Amino acid sequence: MLGFLLLGYKDMDDIRHFISTYDWTKDDLQAIIDEAVKLKASPFQASLQNKSVAMLFFNPSLRTRTSFEVGISELSGTAIILQPGKDAWPIEFEDGVIMDQDPEEYVKEVAQVLSEYCDCIAIRAFPKFVDWNIDRTDHVIKSFAKYASVPVINMETIEHPCQELAHLMTLQETLGSLEGKDYLLTWTYHPKPLNTAVANSSLLIASKFGMNVKLLCPSEDYLLDRRYLDYAQEACSKNNKSFEITHDINAGYDGANIVYAKSWGSLNFYGNPKDEFKVRKNFKHFIVDEEKMELTNNALFSHCLPLRRNVKATDEVMDSPNCVAIQEAANRKHVQKSLLTKIL
Repeated sequence: MLGFLLLGYKDMDDIRHFISTYDWTKDDLQAIIDEAVKLKASPFQASLQNKSVAMLFFNPSLRTRTSFEVGISELSGTAIILQPGKDAWPIEFEDGVIMDQDPEEYVKEVAQVLSEYCDCIAIRAFPKFVDWNIDRTDHVIKSFAKYASVPVINMETIEHPCQELAHLMTLQETLGSLEGKDYLLTWTYHPKPLNTAVANSSLLIASKFGMNVKLLCPSEDYLLDRRYLDYAQEACSKNNKSFEITHDINAGYDGANIVYAKSWGSLNFYGNPKDEFKVRKNFKHFIVDEEKMELTNNALFSHCLPLRRNVKATDEVMDSPNCVAIQEAANRKHVQKSLLTKIL
């Protein structure tokens, strides 16, 4: 479990980052969700008046950028949008490097300068998909956390904690108490190997909040990083709940109350997409369809979006009244407003 150390906290007076939910207690997270419910009912507040948030996007965004930017405005704050390498200077993250290539400035100066201008720094930086042993360290956002003197928020790296909060809020809105619910995280097909962030976060939040958790994936090639599997097992055991890994579709869906779908790339073929595709192409039948959903206990279905229809899930599943993907996307704004209010 050492891989999680220092992901959620910074050794600096009164600063708390939101980089992983691992270091946030269930009560902490529930308090954020409870406040989000209030903000959903009364969205326009002045709680961020005279506050500013620098948002650095190293990768594209639709829901994350829009929900943060609009949410900050609704709280009377100011959002500063930066795209390093496009409308801001490219940044160097390696220690001790001779900077004679594309990056114009080092992360230490960037984090320190933005800390002088803004009250919070939010980072969206996907892994490089070359070497998982490097990417799993989450070096980009942890570098900002190391050098910033203001809170740092994760807008998706190797985890997606804001999506976790919106997911949980949506499930509680729809089902009430989640204690003892049967939760399925299922792999789905996609033509490209995607980030494991949402799947990692799904295991963290479902196991922390007292659900019986199943992970369904095609084979051992698609197991997630061991630390997330270990955490899910430990958290479920602590809550007297079950954690199960299966490669059997029928067993995975059987009796589920919640089906959360996501595609991710194989860590065994990490950085080798051509060879990974030779394996991946055999698992198109993992699409979420009506036949599989009929095996569940009238389960809710959700996905973080974007979703390729009739590849990841069928039209019938997406347009079903049991699909709460849009509700979950909408709740991104509310939980993020609550989070900003709490840490600022």
